[in-house]
Amino acid sequence: MLLVIDIGNTNIVFGLYEGETLRASWRAGTVASRTDDELALLLRGFLAQATVAPEAIEGIAVACVVPALAGPISGMCEKLFGQPPFILSGDEAPGVAVDYRPPSDVGADRIANAVAAHALYGGPVIVVDFGTATTFDAVAADGTYLGGAIAPGVEVAADALATAASRLYRVGFARPPGVVGKSTVESLQSGMYYGLVGQVERIVAAMRQELGDRARVIATGGLAALVAPDCPCIEAVHDPLTLDGLRLLWDRANRKATGHSL
Repeated sequence: MLLVIDIGNTNIVFGLYEGETLRASWRAGTVASRTDDELALLLRGFLAQATVAPEAIEGIAVACVVPALAGPISGMCEKLFGQPPFILSGDEAPGVAVDYRPPSDVGADRIANAVAAHALYGGPVIVVDFGTATTFDAVAADGTYLGGAIAPGVEVAADALATAASRLYRVGFARPPGVVGKSTVESLQSGMYYGLVGQVERIVAAMRQELGDRARVIATGGLAALVAPDCPCIEAVHDPLTLDGLRLLWDRANRKATGHSL
């Protein structure tokens, strides 16, 4: 079995693959001060839920955008599984051409998303990931990662607004009854929701002008399913896109290490 770990700024997502099938996945809050022992305890509990022994894990692939957790996650893998993980980065992405300066600056999750989207949906393709940041990633027809755009995630923007404006407050993200809010809560939700929809539509339209109108658009991340119905540009929502990309990249890295062709 293959264990994949996506360490984001808000959540850590663990995925367990049996072949190409995602057998189980778990989500925990990201705490940058976690130690390798804490991570091992957490993951051991998740594996017990799936009745999987640590000895059954044959490989581990990690995407990490929280530098403080890179060391502890590697230590956890050595302690719990007796093996080092494959840690994805922009300059360590098997079989992926990265047209970004420098390649190491690309978030590992963005590379994983690009690889999975191209493998599953073809190219050119644009990936919209609704996470702590809302990211837009462009992939060429041949699979080259071209770059993209990064915007504040809607939750981050809402927190900033509530902090900066003394008469406004934090509200939950939701699709409001209409664009014209009838209360402060509805007005805030309208601005958050339709502002995000407009942002997605405009950035995707501009990217398509550079990539070609036939570029497909795939969405992932926590808010994707909620926002997608109001975004005509989004063709599909694929929740485990990052995990699928890590599985594909681990497979490429493993084949390369064993001398098999990609």
